[in-house]
Amino acid sequence: MGKVIVMNHVTLDGVIQAPGRADEDTRDGFAHGGWAVPRSDESIGAKMGGLMGAEHAFLFGRRTYEQLLASWNAQGGPFKEALNSTAKYVASRNPEAQLQWPNSTLLGGDVPEAVKDLKRGSDTTLVVMGSGVLIGSLMAAGLIDEYLLMIHPLVLGTGRRLFAGDTPASLRLVDSSATASGVLMATYEAVRG
Repeated sequence: MGKVIVMNHVTLDGVIQAPGRADEDTRDGFAHGGWAVPRSDESIGAKMGGLMGAEHAFLFGRRTYEQLLASWNAQGGPFKEALNSTAKYVASRNPEAQLQWPNSTLLGGDVPEAVKDLKRGSDTTLVVMGSGVLIGSLMAAGLIDEYLLMIHPLVLGTGRRLFAGDTPASLRLVDSSATASGVLMATYEAVRG
């Protein structure tokens, strides 16, 4: 059976909005984009890369899919190739959504049910990055198995948050380490029942 892993940069006050670029996500007037860049380093890349072995696929919300792929395809480099060659499942409320990047499959309708089917049907690890709305729906359905959070020593006071809904979750810390820049890389498993 596959599993779902959320892998996100997050501030101490829970913000996940626009960690990579100033123009990444300016919804609701968010003006702090690019906040994770000054503290990112090779150890974070290595930790994230460790979860993306041969048996993984990406699971994105439509907005994250469009912005992430457009950005990395414009930049080029090895991450572009990895993103394009890896299977991508994209949740969207629009059944007519056009997916312009290779190896992309639209998940419409009951997305949590579709993700349950994906988990049951293979041993693939589904990696979620960004995609806060999708994460909320998967949490409510009890489908997230693990969180790799890069917790930055920063409080923004505003922005879209990782745990924005009212769904409780019990988590167990299974691994942690700090980078030289003070980012805590923490892996949590969901505690069921």
